Amino acid sequence: MKPVSTVTGRMVPLDRSDVDTDQIIPQQFLKRIERDGYGEFLFYNWAHTDDGTPSSDFIINDPARRGAKVLVTGPNFGCGSSREHAPWAIEQWGFEAVITPSAADIFRNNSSNVGLLVVELPQDVVSRLIDLAANPGSEVTIDLETQTVTADGIEEFFDIDPTAKNRLRRGLDPIGATLTHDDLISAHEEARDSWLPTTVEASPTS
Repeated sequence: MKPVSTVTGRMVPLDRSDVDTDQIIPQQFLKRIERDGYGEFLFYNWAHTDDGTPSSDFIINDPARRGAKVLVTGPNFGCGSSREHAPWAIEQWGFEAVITPSAADIFRNNSSNVGLLVVELPQDVVSRLIDLAANPGSEVTIDLETQTVTADGIEEFFDIDPTAKNRLRRGLDPIGATLTHDDLISAHEEARDSWLPTTVEASPTS
C-alpha cells in the first residue's frame, strides 16, 4: 500500500448525494476473483448506455478528466452494502482521494484499508469545490499531515481518525500495522504456558 502524504491534482465533480456502493461498482463485477482491474467499471451503469457503450454525457468519460486525482461528491457517499470493490474501483480509476460532506462508515474504513484518502468537509465548502471543479484544469491540494484542503480561495481543516491517519501516512493496511508489532507478538507467544493454544508458522506442503 502506497503511503499517503499530500495529494495534489485536478478534481472531478460528482454532484450527487447518497451514492451507494452498487452505483460505484455494480454487483455483476463482484464475481471477479482478482483485486485489480476494477477501475474500468467505476460508476458503470452511469458511464455506459444500455448496450454497454461509454456515455459521452458522463463526466469520467470526458478525456479532459483523465489523470484527475480527487473525486468531489455529495453527502452520504459510499452508503449501502459493504464491499472493498468500491474503493478499489475508485482508486484503480486513478483517484487518490475523495472529498465529501459525509461518507458511510464502512466505506470510509474500507478506503483507509486500501490507501484511499476520504476527506469530510462542510457542505458549503464541498459545494465551492464542485463549482471550481467545473473547470477541468482546477486543482486542489490535500495535506494529510496538517489535515488541510487548499484550492483557489479555499483553505479548510478536516478531521480524521488518528489511527487511520497514521496507517495512511505509513502505507500500512491492518495486517501490515499488526506486523509492526511482530516482536511483541513473538515474545507473548514464547511466554505463554506450553499447554495453551499457540500460533505456529505453517509448513510448506510437498
